[in-house]
Amino acid sequence: MHARIDFYAASPNAMKAMLALEAVVGKLSIELPLLELVRLRVSQINGCAFCLDVHSADALKGGETERRLYTLSAWRETPFFTPRERAALAWAESLTLISQTHACDEDYALLSEQFSPSEQVDLSLAIASINSWNRLAVGFRKMPA
Repeated sequence: MHARIDFYAASPNAMKAMLALEAVVGKLSIELPLLELVRLRVSQINGCAFCLDVHSADALKGGETERRLYTLSAWRETPFFTPRERAALAWAESLTLISQTHACDEDYALLSEQFSPSEQVDLSLAIASINSWNRLAVGFRKMPA
C-alpha cells in the first residue's frame, strides 16, 4: 500500500483546524490514559495502522501495560478494565459504529453512570476527533513511520 497524498501539505488550513481541535481534546476532562485507550479502540475498529502505531506508543509511554493493550480488542472478555474504562470503550464503539448502533440506550446508560454531563460531551468530542483522524489516515494511506 502506498501513501496517496500528504493531507498536511494539501490543505494546511484544514489541518491547522484539526490540530487545534486535538489540542483542545488533550486538555478536556478525560484523563490521558483513558483517552489513549479510546483512541486505540476506535483506531482498531477503523483499521488505522498509523493511529494504532502512534497511540500504542503513547499509551506505553504514559504507563499503560502491554497486557491491557494486547487485550483491548477483547475488552469485554477480560477483567483488566475498570467500570469507567468499560463505559468509555462501549461509548467509543457505539459512536464509531453509529450507523449500526444508533448510540443505543444501553451504552448511554453505562456512560451516564460513570461520566458527568460535561465529561460525556468531552469524551464524545474525543471519539469524534480520533474518528476524523482515522478517516484522513486510512483514506489517504498515511503509513506508520
